Amino acid sequence: MNASAQDIVVDHAGGVVYDALGIAHPLADDSARIGSLVPSITELLCDLGLGAQLVARTGFCIHPKHLVRDITKVGGTKDVNLERLRELGPTHVIVNIDENERPLYDALTEFVPHVFVTHPITPQDNVALFESLGALFGKQAVAAKLIDDFTARREVLGKPADYPQRSVLYLIWKDPWMAVNQNTYVAEMLKLINWQVACGESESRYPEVVIEELAGQVDYVLLSSEPYSFREKHLAEVRQLVGADTRVCLVDGEMLSWYGSRAIRGLAYLRTLAATETSLVQ
Repeated sequence: MNASAQDIVVDHAGGVVYDALGIAHPLADDSARIGSLVPSITELLCDLGLGAQLVARTGFCIHPKHLVRDITKVGGTKDVNLERLRELGPTHVIVNIDENERPLYDALTEFVPHVFVTHPITPQDNVALFESLGALFGKQAVAAKLIDDFTARREVLGKPADYPQRSVLYLIWKDPWMAVNQNTYVAEMLKLINWQVACGESESRYPEVVIEELAGQVDYVLLSSEPYSFREKHLAEVRQLVGADTRVCLVDGEMLSWYGSRAIRGLAYLRTLAATETSLVQ
């Protein structure tokens, strides 16, 4: 979605929650019928105790498995079956600026009373995400527990300066090779352990890259498990492109790119990643 975001704000006195586009949504009751077109937020809604109110999800919304298997799939994050979604009668649909495109948002607003836009850029934005969705759907107590858990994990992780600085190329796609750049959630997650993403001169948030040209500029090439499913078989291919001086390893994309409740586990994953970097798969 091509739009600028602002901080999500809960106006308790006014009884509304402002989404990332600054649009006010009145607090919902337990009759809300919710659709989620964002995998990580589907998981968060379930963890907030809203699984029974979820009526629609994408095929990429795979967690928690025991709950989402009973929620109707309506396509992908960008190719939503709008007619199927309309039939399900959602009162609220949750979307995200990075994962869902503006034409989809515009189409949703024609028949969904409340299209709630999210756009977390930094790990700390999860606090506002927990608070806003908890307030919107009457799950403030559960949201407060998530905030406490997130804050505790963040404190354990420490400061970026506690870790040696590393430069990394974080690959998310093949044919063409694509990577994450600065001003992305993944980049901000990695900064917590002083790992800086590198993409050359590109200003795109998710640019195409020439791996051979960047190899000498980075300590690690990280192959993410999503959105492209990099596996062991891809390690040798990338090693040939970067040479022996650059370490190549697989990382869990869900832990590093999913915001919401998964981010709490993601902080613990970061700490483990930093602590065991000398033994990363090469």
